[in-house]
This record gives sequence, C-alpha cells and structure tokens, in this order.
Amino acid sequence: MEASGEGTARQITFVGEPVLHRPCQDVTGFDEELAALVADMFASMYAAEGVGLAANQIGVPLRVFVYDCPDETEEYRKGVVVNPTLVLPGHGERNLDDYDEGCLSVPGQRASLARPDRAVVHGFDVTGAPITVEGTGLLARCLQHETDHLDGMLYIDRLPAERRQQLLAAYEASKETADEAAGEQASAAE
Repeated sequence: MEASGEGTARQITFVGEPVLHRPCQDVTGFDEELAALVADMFASMYAAEGVGLAANQIGVPLRVFVYDCPDETEEYRKGVVVNPTLVLPGHGERNLDDYDEGCLSVPGQRASLARPDRAVVHGFDVTGAPITVEGTGLLARCLQHETDHLDGMLYIDRLPAERRQQLLAAYEASKETADEAAGEQASAAE
C-alpha cells in the first residue's frame, strides 16, 4: 500500500466481508498503536476519496472512525471519534434529509436514504479525552453512516429489500466487468 504523509493507505474492505457485518469492539488502549491506526485510516480515506471511514472498512474490528466532511454551511470538519455513541433528535424534533448516499465498501453504488439532518456523537479523541461532535447536513449523515459501520451495518441495510438487492446485483455486475477487463489486459500483455 502507498504511504500518505503520516499513515499508510490500506485496502478497503467490501460488502460481504465478515468484518463489515458484525459489531466492532470498544477501544481500550489509547496508545501509539491507536494513533498509527488513525493515521492509516486518514490515509486510506483520502486515497479512496471518501469523507469518512470506519476502522472495519480497513479490516480492523474496533469502534473508531475518522471524517473530513462539510456541514450544512459547507465548512469542512475533520476529526476522529473513538467508541462513539450516536444521539439523534427525538421524533418530534427530527427533520429527515433524503439524499443519495454511497459507501467506499460498496463502490460505484448510490441510493436515496432519509436520515435525520442533525446528529451528535459522544466519544473520545485519540488520546482518550472526551469529545462531542455535533453535525448538520452531510456531516450529520457521515456521523450516522460511520457509527452504523461500527455496529455492523451498511447503509444498504437500511434500504427496502428490493432496492438493496438491486444495488448488490449492480455491484456484483460491476465487479465481474472489472475482473473481465483485467483478464483481457493480462492476456494482451502476454
């Protein structure tokens, strides 16, 4: 994998890999190993051109995510949340934002998904200090999306079954096309 500044970009895990489909473990050590993981997560997120990344998206089953994402004012906010707890507005205070969502672990696919337009995450920074992140707009969606990952859920799991199956079929078809193209290139190079 390529190095990027402080961290090393790692391979993104894709839908179907077990680490993405089960809850992650709490982080218990706020040490150099965690700092190195976070650096690799930022490098991986930037290499994949994402705005958020959960640890299990690079195969590590720990409750930590990073983000570099705009809020509703288009101001970019960057950070890391360890052992997050998501708090959403109550049903009477909740406004849903219906927006096309995608995921680095289901590349090439997007679907409209309604989520609350505000979210708060409580957790810890990389040193173990308590933090609270309040998000609006795309940042609110990102906080919810990444916390879902740590709970073993992908955004496609929130879609109606028929729409989810359509996306998975399109994803599988795109993988087959890419594999065929790679095979043709390898044959032409021989």
